[in-house]
Amino acid sequence: MKNNDMITQKLNAHLADYQMFYQNLRGFHWNIRGKHFFELHTLFEQWYDEAAGRIDEIAERILMIGGQPLHTFAGYVETARISAYENTVEATAVMRAVSEMLQELLANELDLLKTAADAGDEGTVALMSELIAGHEKMLWMTRAWLSE
Repeated sequence: MKNNDMITQKLNAHLADYQMFYQNLRGFHWNIRGKHFFELHTLFEQWYDEAAGRIDEIAERILMIGGQPLHTFAGYVETARISAYENTVEATAVMRAVSEMLQELLANELDLLKTAADAGDEGTVALMSELIAGHEKMLWMTRAWLSE
């Protein structure tokens, strides 16, 4: 398998996971309940807005290296390792779910960073570095929230 084919495959898997992350954040935003409603409702909107932009960047990166990004819900569901969270409405359960999803995204990004670096794909390395920094901060914030 050529380097770009491997990177495209891994980017598409990450795109699928990111789409699931995005959709879960939307669901959490809509359905959160309890005393943390206002704080988390606002936070999840901010996070899913950011995720939408990142999804676009990942898909465009796939195109830049000559691949075809996944673009159907069926493709995302079939490919993603992140599952859909249904009826998760309580703040602690939601934040645990976010933490788990962030850990999966970070694992993908670290793997992609290494694969891209080994292939000399600086554009993908730069994108992964940026995503890693943001997700490490989100994970830190999520863990801090869970430690209350």
